[in-house]
Amino acid sequence: MEPNIKEVAGRIRALREDLDITQQEMADATGRSLAEYAAQESGEQDLSFTFLYKCAKKLGVDVVELLTGENPHLSGYVLTRAGHGLSIKRRAGFEYLHKAARLKDKLAEPFVVTAPYLEEEQDKPIHLSYHAGQELDFILSGKMRFAYEDHVEELEAGDCLMYDSGRGHGMIAIGGEPCVFLAVVLKPQVDSII
Repeated sequence: MEPNIKEVAGRIRALREDLDITQQEMADATGRSLAEYAAQESGEQDLSFTFLYKCAKKLGVDVVELLTGENPHLSGYVLTRAGHGLSIKRRAGFEYLHKAARLKDKLAEPFVVTAPYLEEEQDKPIHLSYHAGQELDFILSGKMRFAYEDHVEELEAGDCLMYDSGRGHGMIAIGGEPCVFLAVVLKPQVDSII
């Protein structure tokens, strides 16, 4: 089931108001201007994964709670069968399939991502995103052009990269077909684990 943008935006607004956080504080936390943040909180603009991740962090909730209105409740383990998961469609046809949405207290967010091949993106600079932590991307099928600040790499099935996601990074599918990859977003740790 695809989360409704207006419902997700409403949950962000309600949590922000409950916590007495101003729109300006949220704009600062998400790296947007006040006007950009207000447009996203009202549901007038699409909500990128990076935006949702930063909102969840500022609001002290799991990103799944913003998307579904439910707290993840399983502990120990969660099994998500092939082709299933929480579908999140964002950013020009990208589809993120969250593979562990119901597991609580996750240290990482695992997604199977499908990046569409878009001819109009092939000769343009790649949009860069920023979110705290690290990310691991493993290419399952297709080819990807990956930009990391001013570095560009081309990857294909079987290639794996891991990087500091707090620095500018972005990707597009190349080679005339979609690129499917496993993306594991690792949350930054405040306390060390013993």
